[in-house]
Amino acid sequence: MPSVYPGLDILQNTFGSSYQPKTNGATPLQARTDLYPAYSIVDDAKSKAKKLSAEAAHEFDVASQKAQAKTGHIQLYSSQYYAACTFGGLMACGITHTAVTPLDLVKTRRQIDSKLYKGNFQAWGHILRHEGVRGIFTGWSPTFFGYSAQGAFKYGWYEFFKKKYSDLAGPENAQKYKTGLYLSASASAEFLADIALCPFEAIKVRMQGTIPSQYKGTFDGFSQITAKEGWGGLYKGLYPLWGRQIPYTMMKFASFETIVEMIYDRLPGGKSDYGKAAQTGVSFVAGYAAGILCAIVSHPADVMVSKLNAYRKPGEGMGAVTSRIYKDIGFKGLWNGLPVRIVMIGTLTGLQWMIYDYFKVFMGLPTTGGAAPPAEKPAQHS
Repeated sequence: MPSVYPGLDILQNTFGSSYQPKTNGATPLQARTDLYPAYSIVDDAKSKAKKLSAEAAHEFDVASQKAQAKTGHIQLYSSQYYAACTFGGLMACGITHTAVTPLDLVKTRRQIDSKLYKGNFQAWGHILRHEGVRGIFTGWSPTFFGYSAQGAFKYGWYEFFKKKYSDLAGPENAQKYKTGLYLSASASAEFLADIALCPFEAIKVRMQGTIPSQYKGTFDGFSQITAKEGWGGLYKGLYPLWGRQIPYTMMKFASFETIVEMIYDRLPGGKSDYGKAAQTGVSFVAGYAAGILCAIVSHPADVMVSKLNAYRKPGEGMGAVTSRIYKDIGFKGLWNGLPVRIVMIGTLTGLQWMIYDYFKVFMGLPTTGGAAPPAEKPAQHS
């Protein structure tokens, strides 16, 4: 179909222009980048960023090859595989939870006393003025130890239970009911992970919830709690912790796996067509989206955990203290601190999945992305 606009040859014949476009090379103005210093700086920054990125990728590959040479080929679902997943989970959760300690501190204090601060920025300013920089990171030590242990148990056992339940269900049922498989595997893993986390969570909440902090650090908290309340004092928040963490982890893993599959279904090509950076980028995006859902589902229980560790009296029953706290704060109080927790958990979950999958790639393992489809049955010939 002819164009409604006149071509260049018609315009030249009509107006007598001798202009000939240059197909190659730059104009004098384009060649003189000194006339455009801003563009020159941007181009220079881009080239340096590309160079640094290439060097970082090369260093990553070299280090990865050395690590894989030491460990040898890690077979999927072997003891080495589960050990690698356990260590990857330890790194992913320990580092990220410790990094957001300032957010967690304000969230915990606002859950315990909603009138303490007017907002998050006002809270950080107040803490910085009265408690110093160390005050901003109150509770980092039990956070690091506790969530490192929890992450190791959670990710390692999740991979184990996902494989175990898949084998019990069979390939076809594992694919057909994969969401139920993700939910049951993650619930089983978190049940065990919370037993490791609970003592550290109790110390963290008490450190963050009292001003000034009643413990000097993790080991001081251990000794004081066990001296006054016995070992049971470290586990008095276990039931509400299960109530918070198990639904949280079920949503975290099942929604992550589902979102990853949805992303790759909508991208051209298959997952294997994309490089390491792209795949871990998908892990971050899917993890962030899953984290938002996690925060909403588990928030009421998170408020109760904070209140229980701060206000439960020695010998007081679980039902009695839960009823007393709910009477004090009401349904609306169960949602105190939700916006800051959405930001915190969304960022946490996205970074955790990215770090975890980066470590798996580093060890020569595939990134996380759902159960394998069932093998096709060979065609039967009559």
